[in-house]
Amino acid sequence: MSAAVQSLETKTADAEQELTDGFNLMIDALKLNGLTTIYGVPGIPITDFGRMAQAAGIRVISFRHEQNAGNAASIAGFLTKKPGVCLTVSAPGFLNGLTALAHATTNCFPMILISGSSEREIVDLQQGDYEEMDQLAIAKPLCKAAFRVLHAADIGIGLARAIRAAVSGRPGGVYLDLPAKLFGQVMNAEAGAKSLVKVIDAAPAQIPAPSAVKRALDVLKGAKRPLIILGKGAAYAQADDDIRALVEKSGIPFLPMSMAKGLLPDLHPLCAGAARSTVLKDADVVMLIGARLNWLLSHGKGKTWGTAPKKFIQIDIEPKEMDSNVEIVAPVVGDIGSCVSALLAAMGSNWSAAPADWVKTVSSKREENVAKMAPRLMNNNSPMDYHGALGVLRTIIKERPDAILVNEGANTLDLARGVIDMYQPRKRLDVGTWGVMGIGMGYAIAAAIETGKPVLAVEGDSAFGFSGMEVETICRYKLPVCIVIFNNDGIYRGTDLNSVGSDPAPTVFVKGSRYDKMMEAFGGVGVHATTPDELKRAVNAAMDSGKPTLINAAIDPAAGSESGRIGNLNPQSALKKK
Repeated sequence: MSAAVQSLETKTADAEQELTDGFNLMIDALKLNGLTTIYGVPGIPITDFGRMAQAAGIRVISFRHEQNAGNAASIAGFLTKKPGVCLTVSAPGFLNGLTALAHATTNCFPMILISGSSEREIVDLQQGDYEEMDQLAIAKPLCKAAFRVLHAADIGIGLARAIRAAVSGRPGGVYLDLPAKLFGQVMNAEAGAKSLVKVIDAAPAQIPAPSAVKRALDVLKGAKRPLIILGKGAAYAQADDDIRALVEKSGIPFLPMSMAKGLLPDLHPLCAGAARSTVLKDADVVMLIGARLNWLLSHGKGKTWGTAPKKFIQIDIEPKEMDSNVEIVAPVVGDIGSCVSALLAAMGSNWSAAPADWVKTVSSKREENVAKMAPRLMNNNSPMDYHGALGVLRTIIKERPDAILVNEGANTLDLARGVIDMYQPRKRLDVGTWGVMGIGMGYAIAAAIETGKPVLAVEGDSAFGFSGMEVETICRYKLPVCIVIFNNDGIYRGTDLNSVGSDPAPTVFVKGSRYDKMMEAFGGVGVHATTPDELKRAVNAAMDSGKPTLINAAIDPAAGSESGRIGNLNPQSALKKK
């Protein structure tokens, strides 16, 4: 065979060889690992990737701002135990998504932020590329892990590492950096398919040591006033039946943190939610299950916890969490499902229930507090106060326990946590560990997408402002989301005055704002409610219809307090007013 003929046959074979590229390899890698929903904002250099992913059967939910898309991805991770995926453009888009990534890591939600980026050779020499930024270096301190993929053949490995990092051990956020040129890289399709990785057993069980289980039960046996605190880690674990069995077998009162509400119904006879102050102050042994002794629990010390000596048992997958604020006398390290199962098995069939006098004390205090609150929740005032409005929503959630409640704000969040009872696990989603506002619309959208359940988003007017433009996204995708805005014309209250000039006070908004008109502008249903009765009718109609709805609930501008229940976190001026 002549050299010319051989060369022609080689070229013909190359031409007939099936090829693939970075776009298709990334899509195939996501689908291989069951990641079939992407939350993001399109733009350079990832616009075509979004189009191609959609064409390949991946659901692409396009937002108006990357932070909201990132929040959606983070709560998708919490709800599904698979990493939620957020896709952003480079530099400013990446930075917008980074807030959500840090939020996911702090809250222990599995999430992967995927961002397009400028080319390394230009970034490293700082030659001024379009949206030039060393995104990997910026992301690293704010997430569990960060990876960059430079070659198409490494896309499979890169995504596999991101998935494992996001869900193994204590879950959290992971950053995956994809430079623009990666998407257009071409390689042999067969070799490309072989380079993909299906992640096996990404979050393996971590079994607690038998000695740790025995130690914890020995401490619990000696308790006269035991308490179990359930955190959102317990809700994430989806070990619902075993957690309920542990509480009921032990007979110990339990206190659910806000996102753990519903693991057992808030009306369960052992629920101490309405007696929080009493149980924290008087308990002598406290078992933490997926809860951290951070600021939300006053770091396990101070006047919140009273003067009675405390012994703490803590169940957590992260060993470094132990002794973070106070001494943990019985650390149990492992995944919550395995730890609770081991505790149940070791308790045997003859476990003695918690002392009856303690259970009775907690029950009496709970009933007393509920009775005190009841009249405040039944008023029909106009303009509404927080309690009258929340009393209505409390009843609606009781009648619709399958609905998902999203909640944020200052007073709106703090009061709703205590007023609205939950009946099923992972039905209450809120601001979590950081206490940041702006999660509302992202969470609401992801909750509707991931579960198919109706969503009731209860928002303060200030909190809504961080993500309010996503009402267009809700309308565009025709999601069953009902938003209730508690509108009191400002942050905390709408009555502050500027004593030295004509500008409004920093905490005051436009008087009489009509947020319901925003929803109407995008084809949704807008309602203005001025009494609890009107609010009840509007929310029920929205939940029955499944149509995107926004209810502007007019709250008395004078209602509310500084920062809700955490006003002490606002530093006070040392200078006295003259």
